[in-house]
Amino acid sequence: MPCLYAHPVNESGPPRLRIGVIGAGRAGAVLGAALRRAGHHVVAVSAVSDLSRLRAEALLPRVPITDVPGATKDVDLVLVAVPDDTLPSLVSGLAETGNVHPGQFWVHPAGRYGISILAPVTKYGAVPIALHPIMTFTGTSVDLARLADCPFGVTAAEAMRPIAEALVVEMGGDPVWVPEGSRALYHAALAYGSNYLITLVAQTVDLLKVAGIENPEQLIAPLLSASLDNALRLGDQALTGPVARGDATSVAAHLEVIAQVSEQAAAGYRALGRLTADRAVGAGLLSPQAAEPLLEVLGEER
Repeated sequence: MPCLYAHPVNESGPPRLRIGVIGAGRAGAVLGAALRRAGHHVVAVSAVSDLSRLRAEALLPRVPITDVPGATKDVDLVLVAVPDDTLPSLVSGLAETGNVHPGQFWVHPAGRYGISILAPVTKYGAVPIALHPIMTFTGTSVDLARLADCPFGVTAAEAMRPIAEALVVEMGGDPVWVPEGSRALYHAALAYGSNYLITLVAQTVDLLKVAGIENPEQLIAPLLSASLDNALRLGDQALTGPVARGDATSVAAHLEVIAQVSEQAAAGYRALGRLTADRAVGAGLLSPQAAEPLLEVLGEER
């Protein structure tokens, strides 16, 4: 088994790792800075674009900027923070060109993948860990404060779980275990809630602007904040509104006026209405009989 902390700070303090960061994007530079703040030694960072070099200089001052292979040399942990679509080929390429050293930890922050994506380097003795911070990054020092109590989706071999979770805690985060086989669904669920919530809010603002409402963001902020809070506390029991009540007449009126503004928005309303009706029935808020006329309206394509 590899030695986790081969470079002690002093005899009484906790031992530390030498870290190389591949990718000074928004996430990589911030996570590297968080590990450095915890006392680890970031000894190299790869940065290609002018923006990533500026980000590295700001968040990891005095850390040498190198090429990608250079970030794997003489380090205990390689943090591979590159776009999801780039990760498989990059890892394979580094493994095939001899840039892996037995006992190194190879860590990636991609939500979509677990540790199997690191199989090419694991074959050469590396220890794979997936640490996915569940937050959005600006790539600035503001993100370091936001890491406090930020949940991280953690996947590792069971024997390495304490090490992986310790790294998260050191960065200020809260480790949440994600089984390897559940990684894709875990990431899809997060995208479902986070990305499409933004779409819903933006579409709501657009419709209100067409309706002549000034400052629609200010108008909906209390309502949406309360809805999110209720949903997190109560789940489906928080459902309100015409769909949850089975008010097919109101829903039909909604669809008519929304379609006049945007057929795409009406299609989204229709799809979400059907899903909401199904959940309302499942939660016992709406009877199957009351749902029938509602689903008939929601099923009509215009």
